[in-house]
Amino acid sequence: MIMRKDYHTHTFRCQHAQGEVRDYAAVAVQKGLQVLGVTDHTPFPTPLTNERWNQIRMSLSQLDSYEKAITEARQAYPQLTILKGMECEYIPDFLPFYREELLAKRQFDYLIAGNHFFLCKDRWLGAHSHIKTGEELLAYAEHLIKAMASGLFAIIAHPDLFGNSYEGWDKHTIRCSKMILEAAAEYQIPLELNAYGLRKPLKDTTAGARPPYPLSPFWELAATVKGLTVVANSDAHHPADVGATEEVEEMIERYGLQRADLSALERAPLSTNPRY
Repeated sequence: MIMRKDYHTHTFRCQHAQGEVRDYAAVAVQKGLQVLGVTDHTPFPTPLTNERWNQIRMSLSQLDSYEKAITEARQAYPQLTILKGMECEYIPDFLPFYREELLAKRQFDYLIAGNHFFLCKDRWLGAHSHIKTGEELLAYAEHLIKAMASGLFAIIAHPDLFGNSYEGWDKHTIRCSKMILEAAAEYQIPLELNAYGLRKPLKDTTAGARPPYPLSPFWELAATVKGLTVVANSDAHHPADVGATEEVEEMIERYGLQRADLSALERAPLSTNPRY
């Protein structure tokens, strides 16, 4: 029997999702999942820094209620393994908060890196809308690789998010993709095939309409990288989408990608792992 697991979901606290942890857990049980990872967008360490991008993630004041909601869902659905996680931006100044507050003090089970914002020429750019040049693609890849090198993250979410704003597939996307894929193999960190991109409107490009991500050429290239592992997640922003990974699971099979074994996340929090 194949264990059904979904390591990437959100609650209302991120301000662009719906539902509470218990709502997601109820659907997970209904659909026969064994593991549900709750990974809302992280708050930032201080009230001052919480002003940054504060309309797309939880506030620091919601962190306690987030933990409480996960605890209550675990009690309500003991047959389901519910993991306490967070989706984080890679910001060097915030790494102590991720490491000491989330992983060590609060005993989060894992963190995932979502590279929605990255530095390019000392400016923060948004991956959803502002990657238009080869230089910006390079900066995106370099920033994501630094996140991998930090050793704090168990999964890299939607590594091909650049497809949301960069339309073509060319020498720049190939270079960017190879950098990301080879680094993931080197650091032994799984890359995520993210089903949320398949639930979004198609993107019109000169080559025709396509999903913003996952990008088929990216994952075709991934199949050539030895030692690379992947995971399929829903990135659910509504309870009904929990476990909706069929299409990305099919991509894994189509390209012959190697699935990551993340069962260690279910046994002990990452903060007890010497790597962290």
